[in-house]
Amino acid sequence: MIRQENANGSVSVSAGVYHDIAGTAASNCFGVKGMAARNVKDGVYHLLRKESMSKGVNVTFQEDKSISIDLHIIVDNGVNLNAVGEAIISRVSYEVTKYTGTKVNSVNVYIDSMMID
Repeated sequence: MIRQENANGSVSVSAGVYHDIAGTAASNCFGVKGMAARNVKDGVYHLLRKESMSKGVNVTFQEDKSISIDLHIIVDNGVNLNAVGEAIISRVSYEVTKYTGTKVNSVNVYIDSMMID
């Protein structure tokens, strides 16, 4: 949780808020099928539903009140993986900062699987 104080009081932003913003921003990028979660039993990555997409997001709080975000995603077949990754990094960093005022130190994108239709 990050607490921001000003002359009028303070605002505390929980990890769940960062998970939701980052997961939604990443999922809305072109070429992204959705967030991924690994099944421990069989080691296979599964596409998460919208209501549980935060399981594919990990947020690490830094001492300087910035955050680092790790995203596990599944992409569509045939997309340029580098372009998708760059778009996600840019959009997630922008939207998290825009909505929370928190500095994003890094966004790490892990492409865990590709959907082949």
